[in-house]
Amino acid sequence: MRLSTVILPVRPWHSGGRDEWLRAEELGFHTAYTYDHLTWRTFRDGPWYGALPTLAAAAGVTARLRLGTLVTSPNFRHPVPLAKELMSLDDLSGGRFTLGVGAGGKGFDAVALGQTAWTPRERADRFEEFLPLLDRLLTEEAVSQDGTYYTAVEARTLPGCVQRPRLPFAVAATGPRGMRLAARHGQAWVTTGDPAIFETGTPEDSREALRRQLDGLGKACAEIGRDTDELEKVLLTGFTPDRGAPLESLDAFVDFAGRHSELGFTEIVVHAPIPDSEFAADRAVFERIATEAPAQLATARVTV
Repeated sequence: MRLSTVILPVRPWHSGGRDEWLRAEELGFHTAYTYDHLTWRTFRDGPWYGALPTLAAAAGVTARLRLGTLVTSPNFRHPVPLAKELMSLDDLSGGRFTLGVGAGGKGFDAVALGQTAWTPRERADRFEEFLPLLDRLLTEEAVSQDGTYYTAVEARTLPGCVQRPRLPFAVAATGPRGMRLAARHGQAWVTTGDPAIFETGTPEDSREALRRQLDGLGKACAEIGRDTDELEKVLLTGFTPDRGAPLESLDAFVDFAGRHSELGFTEIVVHAPIPDSEFAADRAVFERIATEAPAQLATARVTV
């Protein structure tokens, strides 16, 4: 199982931000992601820097660590300029970039450009056009499309990505439409669990919900004749009923990760600690998990 982290863009680059990315590489994380939002929930009234410039800076100071968004969405992005920026990030990182991408939500990003917040169906409709167009832009030399939501006129993304045929997509999805997009366009699938049981569910309820999601992914893959084993299965922690429990100790994390590995997940993502926030955690425990948990998970036997 791969162990990755999320570094929220809340620290100035020269006052702690740079050190966070360097430390993630030193600790041996597989990937360090960041949220691609204009701001986010409880951080709205504090510092919040742009995801893509931050990742460009991180690419310049790291050598092995993979980098990515978790996740980019249509809320304030258009596929044509986004494709050019993603190609550039893949180049700057030497082919170490992964695009986490999803339909978006109803937070601050949803209305920051003056638009009326889209309904869940409208978000799904836009995503069904956004993702295939982005795929084409990163794999074809010239792309034209006159879509319902997105237009491209002889758009060129040359010379293309370092990674071929393009950088990998990690598609966040829970419903049937999103699962079909993940099956068709994704190299990975991402979930945060079932939000309906976040407040009142148990860890057992959460794992059962994740089993159902994995079954849905399997059905979507079967519809197009794709082997579901071709997709990495990524769990972003912090949004299941367990909340911060997996970061309370090394043993707690190994138990949590082992149980989810048994379900079929291949990558667990934990938030780098941010004091006085919902992502507060003991830094020493976090670093011990990064350095010791992978070896333990390689030999652990957990009964689900």
